[in-house]
Amino acid sequence: MKGVQGRAALVGIGILLVACVATRAYAGAEDWNDANIKWVAYEDGLKAAESSNRPICLIFFTSWCPHCANYSKVFSDPEVVKKSKSFVMVRADAEKNHELSDKFKPDGAYIPRTYFLSPRGVLDESLSEGRDQYKYFYDEHNPSSILAGMDRALRKLVPQ
Repeated sequence: MKGVQGRAALVGIGILLVACVATRAYAGAEDWNDANIKWVAYEDGLKAAESSNRPICLIFFTSWCPHCANYSKVFSDPEVVKKSKSFVMVRADAEKNHELSDKFKPDGAYIPRTYFLSPRGVLDESLSEGRDQYKYFYDEHNPSSILAGMDRALRKLVPQ
């Protein structure tokens, strides 16, 4: 019996180690293209948006989230980089910014979630992906999703 229990314990430890390694592989795996997109903190973003009259693209993420790591890569797409210049780009770690994250969760606190705010910092809840659940979750693999969202935000939030 000891042999079977010992092997079962080793298998259990092995599975736990694999799970830990897999989880840690995502930690810090995101690449938000900091070299080409000027990301700013929320408070700085509010000031920049008001002074430049540009809307805010606000993204909540965490460093351990595999969907966030996938989504971060969308921001390396040349069209997304180009379009980001029309926005004040704000990225906030939901775990390190609890109060801010709690302020922006009209349909829940899932991650990643992306909001578009007016140049005065007001959330426009209608600027979403249009589904009933996870309205502010844009396709983590396809840049066309966030590009369409950015286009809708620019049409609605930037006076012509």
